[in-house]
Amino acid sequence: MPASEIYLNHAGTSWPKPQAVQDAVQDAMTRPPTAWGERFERAHHAIAASFGIRNPGQLLLTPGCTSSLATAINDIDLGGRKRILTSTWEHHAMHRPLLKLAGSGVRLDYVPANGESPFDLDRLEQYLAKGDVGLVAITASSNVTGDLLPYKDVIELAHRHDTQVLLDAAQIAGWLDLDVGSLGADLVAFGGHKGLQGPWGIGGLYVGDSARMNCVRTRRDPGSSNQMLRPGYCDVGSVDQIALAGLHAGVEWLKRVDRTAQLDTGREQISRIAARLVEAGARCFGIQEPSYRMPTVAFSVSNRSSNEIAAALKRLGIIVGSGLQCAPLAHQTLGTESQGLVRISIGIGQNGGDVEAAVEPILAQVKP
Repeated sequence: MPASEIYLNHAGTSWPKPQAVQDAVQDAMTRPPTAWGERFERAHHAIAASFGIRNPGQLLLTPGCTSSLATAINDIDLGGRKRILTSTWEHHAMHRPLLKLAGSGVRLDYVPANGESPFDLDRLEQYLAKGDVGLVAITASSNVTGDLLPYKDVIELAHRHDTQVLLDAAQIAGWLDLDVGSLGADLVAFGGHKGLQGPWGIGGLYVGDSARMNCVRTRRDPGSSNQMLRPGYCDVGSVDQIALAGLHAGVEWLKRVDRTAQLDTGREQISRIAARLVEAGARCFGIQEPSYRMPTVAFSVSNRSSNEIAAALKRLGIIVGSGLQCAPLAHQTLGTESQGLVRISIGIGQNGGDVEAAVEPILAQVKP
C-alpha cells in the first residue's frame, strides 16, 4: 500500500474526520458516567438545532440512517390507505422495509424517471390523485449517481393530497442546510457518518408534528392499557455516547465551513472528471448538470467489473466506491447489476490537489 492515500468515497462515509471530531470521540471514551447526562442533552440540542428543530424531543437519535428508516416505516400510520410510493433509486435501507410492509397487504409502486429528472412529478401527481396513497418515501439524492431528486416538489405535491412524506437525507445532510420545519417533510432520516462528519453508529429520525405514527408501548401502571405513541428512546436502543460526541463535534465544525462554496467546488471537480472519463471511453451515469447532483459520479468500463477497477486503484492508493453501493434497485434501474459501477465522490474540505492527482490514474483504468 502506498504511503499516502487519496480518498474519493465520501458518499460512503467521510474521511478523514475533522480533528475536532477525533478529539471529541477520544474525550468521550474517558468521561465518567456522571457526565453522560449533561453531555447527551447538550449534544442532542445542538444536533437538533443544526436541522432547525426547535423541540429536540422531535429528533430521535438512532444507530444510523438504516435504523431511522426502519423505525419510521415500521411505525407509520397510513390512515387506512393501502398504497406507498417510492423511487427507483432507493438504498436497500429504504427499499427493504418498504418491501416488507408491502408483503403485509400494502401496495408499493415506483415513480419512474423521465427524460429530465430521476423522478417524474407528473406520474407522482397521477398516483396521488387516486386518493389511496398513505406515504411517499424517497431519497433526496441517489447514493449511486449523486442525482438529486426533486424532493421539495414531492413534499409539496404529497401534502396537497394529505399524504405523508418520509425523506432519506443521508446523502445531503451536512452538505445542504436542512431546516426540516421549513422543508415540510413529515419524517426525515439521516446518518451521522457522511456529510455531517461524525463517526459510524449514530444517526437521527425527525418526527414532525404532521407525522402520523402508530407505535405501541406497554405501560405497567394499574388500570392503563397499551397506548399509541411516537417512537422513542426504548424503540431504537441506547444511544452510543462516543459516536454522539463525535456527531456533536461534526455539526459544530460545519458551522465554520462555507458549505455552499465547498459544494460548488466539488461539483465543478466532479464535472471535469466526468467529462474526461467520457472522453477516455467510459460511460458515466446520471444527470450531468452540476446543480442537479451531489459531487458524485458513477461510471463503467466495457468488459471490466467495477470491483476490478476499484482494486487496481486501491493498489495505487486511490480509494473509490464500487459494486452495487447497497442500492440494487438503483442498479436495476440503470441496467448495471452485473458489473456494478465505480463511484467517485468528493467530500467537504477535500484537498483539490489530491483530486487532481487521482485523475490520471483513474483515466488509465479506462483507456485501452
